Order: sequence, then C-alpha cells, then structure tokens
Amino acid sequence: MSLLMIGCGKMGGSLLTRWATSTDHKITIINPSLVKAPSGVKVTQTIEELAGQRFDIIVIAIKPQLIAQVLPAYRPYFSNNACVISIAAGYSVASIEQLIGEHAIIRMMPNLPAQIGRGVSALYANSSCSNIQIETAKLLADAIGYTHLTNSEDELDRVTAVAGSGPGYAFELARCWIESAMNLGFSPQAAKALVLNTLGGSIELAMSSDKNVTSLRDSVISKNGTTEAGLQALMKDSTLNTLMESTVVAAYERAVALR
Repeated sequence: MSLLMIGCGKMGGSLLTRWATSTDHKITIINPSLVKAPSGVKVTQTIEELAGQRFDIIVIAIKPQLIAQVLPAYRPYFSNNACVISIAAGYSVASIEQLIGEHAIIRMMPNLPAQIGRGVSALYANSSCSNIQIETAKLLADAIGYTHLTNSEDELDRVTAVAGSGPGYAFELARCWIESAMNLGFSPQAAKALVLNTLGGSIELAMSSDKNVTSLRDSVISKNGTTEAGLQALMKDSTLNTLMESTVVAAYERAVALR
C-alpha cells in the first residue's frame, strides 16, 4: 500500500525507521525540516510535490494543535478507501471527522521504546474501518512492539495513562534509584550500570517467566534479609501503591481533558 506520513518528529521518526525495514508499503513523508530518511522512503517538503498522487494510509504525526489547520489540505490525496491513522495524543476521532468527514480513522498511541522495537501501542478504530484496515494498522503497530486493541477511546486513554506515559514513570523510578546508589558512594557511571542492568534483567525475567511478579518478588526475599528490609521501607504505609494509583489516574484525567 501507499503510505503518507504528515510530519516526522521523534515518535514519527521512530515509527518510520521500523516501518521502512519491516513493511512493503511505499512510504512518502512530508516534513520541511527532515534531513535524513531511511532508504526507500520518499521525502517531500511541500504538499504541492504530491500532485497526482493518492495514498491508502495517511499517518498524522504532527502536533495536535496543528492538525486543524494542516489536515484538511491533504483530503484530495486520499485514495477511495484511505485509512487515516493518528498518533496525536488527545485528539479524538470525532475531531478528525469534523475536518475530513466520515472516513476510516484509527488512533494509535505508541510509546517511546518503539525506537528499539519494544514499544507498546494501543489502537482504536472507528466504525468506518474495515477488518482489513484494522489488520493493516495492527501489523504496523506490531512492527514496533506489543499491540493492545481497544474497544473505545476511553480505553485508549486508559492505555495512554498506563503505557503511553509509562516510560516517563520508569525513567523517573530509575533516576531516583540511580541517585540512591550514588548516595551510597558509587560513581554516576557505576550507579547507572548497576541500576539499569538490574532493572532490565528483572523485566526480562518477568516477561519470560510463567510466574506472576508477586511470586518473583517473593523469590528474592529471605526472612530478615536485605531485600525484606528494603521492601519494608519501600512499601511503608502502602505509599508506593498510592503513588502509582494517583499517577495513572492523573494521566488518565489529563487524557480525558484533552479530547
């Protein structure tokens, strides 16, 4: 299929890199500031360069505040059965429909690890999408990691709160952990290596194990040992549970407000 990506920022660029090497789609991007693109991707800088072309998949990869002024101009370049895929956070299907009319529209919410093919993406398709269009979008999402299909935009917003924003939570946890290691006397380089390798190895173990994370946690604990002492401090008064709950709820409420 022919795919047009409108805009190509950090997330769009991450998707583009994966798609250029893992799909057979003919990809064109329009981005005035783009210097480089993967081999086989056609780069254009103005909409006029698209004259006479029609695209089966149109990916919206510009900032949400620009969509209303930019997207309508691309309507003449949609093929008869075009599917619009938006990765713009907080921009609803209804808002896109107001700009281009009744059309197949899918919202895709990837997260930052898409850069290395370990992303998590949520997909929501409106009622105008065919099964083939949904499957095509899922294959694109699968190329950058794990895909979660949702039944509503509200569910997509909940995935955004848990996974879309999730790397930020993980990086902040790692930052605090690294600082704690430094306060114990390790250099910044050693602290980073110790924490990130421990964190990465633990996640890989959890993903490959049949045990749930509670069982894995318990397998590390020895009665009156160091892990038990550390976890007692970490979980004092259930503070960590409360913080994580308030974190995802705050992110979800913000996603709802942006609709």
